[in-house]
Amino acid sequence: MAPMITHDPVMLTLAGLGGIVPSLLWLWFWMRQEGDKPEPKGLLTVIFILGMAATILVLPVQKFIQTHVDSSSWKLIDWAAAEELVKFIAVVLVLYKSNQIDEATDWPIYLITAALGFAALENALFLLKPIHLGQATVGLLTGQLRFLGSTLLHAVTSGIVGISMGLSLSMSPFLKKFYLLAGLLAAIALHSTFNFFIMKNTGGGFLQVFAFLWVTAIIVMLLFEKLRRVDQ
Repeated sequence: MAPMITHDPVMLTLAGLGGIVPSLLWLWFWMRQEGDKPEPKGLLTVIFILGMAATILVLPVQKFIQTHVDSSSWKLIDWAAAEELVKFIAVVLVLYKSNQIDEATDWPIYLITAALGFAALENALFLLKPIHLGQATVGLLTGQLRFLGSTLLHAVTSGIVGISMGLSLSMSPFLKKFYLLAGLLAAIALHSTFNFFIMKNTGGGFLQVFAFLWVTAIIVMLLFEKLRRVDQ
């Protein structure tokens, strides 16, 4: 769905709330998992906003892919890769060689925060069209579906990358790069699979990948808990 451009303040507010509120709810959930040493709220806010900005930055990349890649399968993979890399870069630009990463759980928290910022603006753009057409109920249902699906997808895929980096926090530079590459490839694979079933739009297949996404989310939560115990 192409983003809808409008200057109506009411529509912009409704779409903004529909995109941001679910992401903030997920962010609140993940923050509760962090433990006794929360990250600076100001820094988390900056990374959330950068995640939103990454949504805009990835659009020309995806347009380039749409124009120059013929295979529909490779388009979905390349779109997923572009989103995962842009979310990752948004965090690294802020935290590279900083002193903020001193615990294994820091990387997943910051990456999930950027991912939820990305999902917030992405969801708002998707909601603009049904709201603009006066289909408020359709927009609400779309928002709920994206809250359960796409928003969780972004959090989980970035969480996978963050957990990979957290697990390798005390390892050699080579192993850190290996874990990062493995995390990114796993995130891109999951994201691509989700996109494929969304585009295919088959009920049974979608429900299967949706269930698999939630199973993956539970695994990410368990791994996060493992990292949290390492930090204690």
